[in-house]
Amino acid sequence: MQDDRPTPRVVVIGAGASGSLTALHLARAARRRGTSLDVVLVDPAAHRARGTAFGTTDPQHLLNVAAGGMSALPEDPGHFVAWRARQHPELMTEPGVFAPRVDWGRYLDETVAQAFAGRDPVGLRHLRVRATGIRRDDSGVVVTTDDGHVVVGDAVVLATGEKPPGFAWAPEALQRSAFFVPDPWAPGAVDVVRRDAAGPPDVLLIGTGLTMVDVVLSLTGPSQRPDRHLHAVSRHGELPKRHSDELQLAAIPEIDDWGVSLEDYRTRAAEHIAGVQRATGDWRPAVDGLRTVVQALWQRLDESDRTAFLRDDASTWGRLRHRMPPGSADVITALEASGTLTRSSGEVAAAEPLTGGGLRVTLTDGSVHDVGWVVNCTGTSIVVRPGGDPLADDLLTPRAGVSLGRLSTAGLGLQTEGGRLVDSVGSTGAPIWTLGSVRRGELYESTAIPEIRTQAAQIATAVIEEIAPEPRRLADGRLVGGHHPVARPRDPLGLPLSTTAEAAAAYNAGLERLMRLQSGADEKLLEAVALDPDFSVAHAALAMLGHEGGSSVDVRASLESARQSARSRADDRERSLVDVVGRRVEDVRNSGATALMNHIAQHPRDVLAVSAAVPTIAFSGVTDIQQEAWELVEGLAPAYGDHWWYISLLAFTRQDQSRFDDAGLLAETALECEPTSGHAVHAQTHVMYETGRHDAGRAWLDHWVAESGRAASHRAHFSWHAALHELAIGDTEAVRQRYYTQLAPPTVTGVRALIDSASLLWRWVVTTSGWDAAAGTAAFTGEAAPPPVECVLDAVGPALVDHPETPFVALHAALALAAAGDLPRLAALRTHCQGSSEPAVRTTVASVCEALLAAGEHRWGEAARVLADVLPGLPRVGGSAAQREIVEETLLYCLVSDGQAERALALLDGRLDRRSSPLDQRRRDSVGSRNVIRSGR
Repeated sequence: MQDDRPTPRVVVIGAGASGSLTALHLARAARRRGTSLDVVLVDPAAHRARGTAFGTTDPQHLLNVAAGGMSALPEDPGHFVAWRARQHPELMTEPGVFAPRVDWGRYLDETVAQAFAGRDPVGLRHLRVRATGIRRDDSGVVVTTDDGHVVVGDAVVLATGEKPPGFAWAPEALQRSAFFVPDPWAPGAVDVVRRDAAGPPDVLLIGTGLTMVDVVLSLTGPSQRPDRHLHAVSRHGELPKRHSDELQLAAIPEIDDWGVSLEDYRTRAAEHIAGVQRATGDWRPAVDGLRTVVQALWQRLDESDRTAFLRDDASTWGRLRHRMPPGSADVITALEASGTLTRSSGEVAAAEPLTGGGLRVTLTDGSVHDVGWVVNCTGTSIVVRPGGDPLADDLLTPRAGVSLGRLSTAGLGLQTEGGRLVDSVGSTGAPIWTLGSVRRGELYESTAIPEIRTQAAQIATAVIEEIAPEPRRLADGRLVGGHHPVARPRDPLGLPLSTTAEAAAAYNAGLERLMRLQSGADEKLLEAVALDPDFSVAHAALAMLGHEGGSSVDVRASLESARQSARSRADDRERSLVDVVGRRVEDVRNSGATALMNHIAQHPRDVLAVSAAVPTIAFSGVTDIQQEAWELVEGLAPAYGDHWWYISLLAFTRQDQSRFDDAGLLAETALECEPTSGHAVHAQTHVMYETGRHDAGRAWLDHWVAESGRAASHRAHFSWHAALHELAIGDTEAVRQRYYTQLAPPTVTGVRALIDSASLLWRWVVTTSGWDAAAGTAAFTGEAAPPPVECVLDAVGPALVDHPETPFVALHAALALAAAGDLPRLAALRTHCQGSSEPAVRTTVASVCEALLAAGEHRWGEAARVLADVLPGLPRVGGSAAQREIVEETLLYCLVSDGQAERALALLDGRLDRRSSPLDQRRRDSVGSRNVIRSGR
């Protein structure tokens, strides 16, 4: 190809799933940057997005990841599911379905085409030739092809995928036989066996993994020979495990204290699996959680332990990790039950031809099998061997004493640093990246689409930064060229910091803790300003944490230090951030909100500013209007892409929109990247509650808090969520134990005691009281009564309870006083609310106070009327649906106490239509039976 590059060019070697995902994310990264780009796919395949895995045309060959985990776009986990729904409206297209692989290949192909469509200068070409070598010269990176031409680019991505299966295990007579299928994925290879109606009916399958499963599915069924018998053999003779019929959340272990040896890992992994099995009744969530941390564990192991794992443990792990879709597993089980499929442990010892066609094969167990065909089902090759591939050989060949690549552990691909190829002297100077199976030696788990998708997005960002870097701005405002920026420390999202490297490291550690919702962020920020007293952004962050997060810092002093430092040393972004934080601390509400939104528009990757703007578990945000908050988060997508922190915020937005499938999948995606993400866990917790998965939700949340969430800064709120599950399933003793160990003062104080502890006690009052069918009232019986709330009120303090400023806090103050039965104080709070300048406090919360006063005086009908009127406007108060639900619970309590059974039944039916709830079902049964008694039916 002639080197006429008017725009940067990236050559992607391989057009299968890895190469196509890379091309897709290169296009998206270029569009976000606003740069032109030319992408060239080099692959002899007729079609892109197929490769070994997705080149099959047999619809029986299913994905072994559920459809919900197969989106090509990390921020849109329902993308593939929605595509299937459009393509197959007659089929079930839920996220838990295991779709045909042929569907996914078509989906990826169309998604790539759409990414390159339009008038923008982002182009894609597919050269149907084979790459045989790579070298560097003054023109860039030169890729040679098997037709003698060259392709020149500014960067190269090796996306070669997995290799055809090896067959060195096969005796020479078997390798020479026409009745041996060395590669079942070669076009038409298995079709020859399918069509054979004359030769011996039996088929010997070497291997018992997922490849064998696919071959069995292709060779059985109504259209195949009824006398066919299949025998599968492998060293262990075991099948892959079966996926669960329902999607389950991964139970991710905390591995900080797991050590660095394989023996340690074996012990701790066994303990983890056993613990999750006890808690959930299933081992699969434990294995899925282990998969999330395998890359980190693998990188801790030395070479001898890695080799030992590959020898002794890899096969077992593969059967647990790479599981059969339920539908495929059911077919295999039925075939084994009928005797059509048998299997054994062993290896091929000898083979000889049969007269008339076929083979006589002797196995190491002494058994002899006369078969029509032998099919190699050992799976794709994962080892790079000299002489096996011209391109790999070229990369490993020294030129001037240096080769562009070097082998990684046990030949499992090539060594990289973050996906960038490491040469034979340890340098990453060449602009060559790789992903997928080529990184197995570095990461081990690197061949499933979720991992490849993440790597493709990361590599795309790195490549664009390399070949089309943005100009940098100095602290004094001067621009410098993108290729020669002045070095400055950067924050976790790449924004420059006007400080020293040491202070920046401490600041980044604090900011990352804030992003993960972990405790200790303020300590790291204090360390940063101690290292650099003129670090304006760190001072501003401390002021914001003290103002909204309750950190014990001098807010005014921190703000003044931030302003002084910004005047002497800061760039435009940092000065703007200091101004925004100052307005927020000084309660210049309207101008502060406007200034913050303007700042985010200019600097969307400013995590501190976005944290302050978005209503979350940690910050109140700039708006109590849900739609505005949703638009804010969704509008940030181009700036963040698939960053785990943004995906976590988006997950919470999606659950707020009642898009629970998307929310759950987004949260899982974020947690796979960052298992300690409190925002992602918070979103997933809401999903579990709103979809009625109470037993699983409680077990999963308790596991996270005990493992990855050990350092979580909002443990009380997570405990509140777990208690809601326990109330829903009627386990009040568990609620009581959780309250006294995790939510009662002095463990929890201040505003969290009001919002979490006190609200739980009032919810306990209105949801678990004993229902007296004869009297038609709600009253507690025996040990069901909740603990007293007075100690919680003392721990909160009179300022928050009697003079709350925000609608959300005011609502919870009213509920706490109702739980205490303190009607005079509740009346005083109503008066305070009626005089508030905040509309939601003056109207909505004041009305709730009125209703609670009426309920306290047993004026149940009046209380129910006021609460029913309040419900439509309740979102203005803020908080989540689960938090606001307590008002609806109170309404139900009042309706039952007033004998309004029909209205109570209608309310309960609506709730049960929304989600399953053992508690609501029990209450509905109780109210329904009472209604029958009263009506005389």
